[in-house]
Amino acid sequence: MKLFRPKYTRSLRELVEACQKQDSRAQVLFYERYKGKLMSVCVRYTKTLAEAEDIFQEGILKIFEKITELQQPEAVDSWVKTIMIRHAIDYYNKETRKQNRYISAQLVEPDIESDDYVNLFSKLSIDVLLHTINELPDGYRMVVNLYFIDGYKHTEIAQLLGISEGTSRSQLARGRQLLIKKLELKGISHHENF
Repeated sequence: MKLFRPKYTRSLRELVEACQKQDSRAQVLFYERYKGKLMSVCVRYTKTLAEAEDIFQEGILKIFEKITELQQPEAVDSWVKTIMIRHAIDYYNKETRKQNRYISAQLVEPDIESDDYVNLFSKLSIDVLLHTINELPDGYRMVVNLYFIDGYKHTEIAQLLGISEGTSRSQLARGRQLLIKKLELKGISHHENF
């Protein structure tokens, strides 16, 4: 019995171009290539694994629908991540509107200029950090993920979440402070040397 051997293993460009032609074998390979990476993105933006799986499935369909728009196949790694992040944010926004649970910003914004968080975060296991971020309230969790993990700026975060830049800054500062408190409760202090 001869095993099925896909023909799109030579280059990423060939794989993307085959997906753009809606080749089902290439789509299976593409799915397998990105499933783990994109699921980890989805998990960071949800509270449950079931939600993450739903977002992933819907997001991968969106990726296959839009893949013909990808002009530079070599940029596919960052392109799929961006599509999935935006899809997760859209899901979050839809759910938040339903539940009307945004955390409102207060008039006084906490100081976020301290570099303590950089020292703390750089010394942690990524698993511990991501698990603790996932424990934050939704508004904080979204902004902390977008800013610290995915590298978005406050203007971009504000647009993605439909909030003001001030709210983004405020939620980041409060989220960072709460994150540090949660880590300290777990015995991890930003004053320790790891």
